[in-house]
Amino acid sequence: MSKGLILIADDKQDVVMALEALLRSRGFTTSAAYTPTEVIRLVQCKAFDAVLLDLNYSRDTTSGQEGLSLLSEIQSFAPHLPVVVMTAYANMEIALEAMRKGAADFIEKPWDNERLLVILQNQIALGQALDQVDNLKSENRRLSGSDRIDFIATSKVMQPIIDLIARIAKTDINVMITGEHGTGKGVIARLIHAQSDIANNTMVSVNIGAIPDNLFESELFGHVKGAFTDAKSNRDGRFKLADNGTIFLDEIGNLSMGMQAKLLRVIETGEYEVVGSSLTEHTNARLISATNAVLDELCGSGQFREDLLFRLNTIEIKLPPLRERSEDIMALADNFLQTYAKKYNRMDLTFSNDCREVMRVHPWPGNVREMDHCVQRAVLMAQGSQITPKELGLTAKPSGDSHDYENMTLDQVEQLLIEKAMISCDGNMKKTAEKLGIARSSLYRRIDKFGLEVNR
Repeated sequence: MSKGLILIADDKQDVVMALEALLRSRGFTTSAAYTPTEVIRLVQCKAFDAVLLDLNYSRDTTSGQEGLSLLSEIQSFAPHLPVVVMTAYANMEIALEAMRKGAADFIEKPWDNERLLVILQNQIALGQALDQVDNLKSENRRLSGSDRIDFIATSKVMQPIIDLIARIAKTDINVMITGEHGTGKGVIARLIHAQSDIANNTMVSVNIGAIPDNLFESELFGHVKGAFTDAKSNRDGRFKLADNGTIFLDEIGNLSMGMQAKLLRVIETGEYEVVGSSLTEHTNARLISATNAVLDELCGSGQFREDLLFRLNTIEIKLPPLRERSEDIMALADNFLQTYAKKYNRMDLTFSNDCREVMRVHPWPGNVREMDHCVQRAVLMAQGSQITPKELGLTAKPSGDSHDYENMTLDQVEQLLIEKAMISCDGNMKKTAEKLGIARSSLYRRIDKFGLEVNR
């Protein structure tokens, strides 16, 4: 089975032949294009997994402008198709410009075979994950109102989760979603339902922590008129409402031991009794649950039934906290800003540069939910056309070296070290790379990744 279909775009036949030999020996399938016209024609008619794109063709020999223009055309047809640019002239400015325009990575000729293969494999995997995000968004577009799902996840740490959702959504398997408060467990539950074969049926959400023990059975299983003092009429329970659909039990760790036994029976047999009735009902609801508690520890202390846990977490999805999703922070913030700016008629608003910097380094202990609330408040409080850190309710990054490294992500620490090294080396990229102990090409990739300014 092929590892992927690669388009090799270069005007030199010896280069194309060498790349074809390398890639085919490692399990890839290849196609070749020698002119920009051929590149566009092939991209339009074939589903490539990646493109190796030379930056120089017939128009000139070294500027790379023809390749940059071609890169933009490719992106207009296939926005998630990874394009790795190639240049024989070790021109870092052109390579960096290509990455600013959307290139996935770059290599210099002559290339290092192993580095090239690793880049292709990583970019193909990322491109496939982004396509899966688009599939999830397509499902979202058919929804309306409160059913719409705001799902943004382009960070590498989220890609295995996207892949897992795509693989399990169409099954009827029980799913347990774990993670800190505010990480988006409910959003993931709705995505699973939206991708399932029962997406057109009802999804019922239940916050277990908000239901008193004495009302648990009535809420989940329903009651008949007169079953207890306030039962003035028959009422369907949540399992009845979710029949042939999905029931989402949030904060499952708050379930009392007595109620755990009743839930276990429903999971094992699909059977339950309505409160006040002796008739046995049956449910065919798909079960998704969520918790921020560590259920293994609760089982160990006798607060949660181990047999129930085994049936709830057939598949477990562990959501990372926002501080481990640094690439998603600004995408999420911009999405919330767009939502609330439209809601409150403040479409003029943008985040100031200081505000963006504060958001990037803030540890977000309340995760995505905290960001949602912060941005909503900022839209309401903003005096001008730009939202400031004060209006966002966050503290600006302190001066000096008083950084909270323990609450910073690896990306945030890496960005800080690069900034410090650039300052100490007066913007000299060669000295900066030597100080950091990395190659200049690696330094430029990180500069582009973090959006840092380079004094030329």
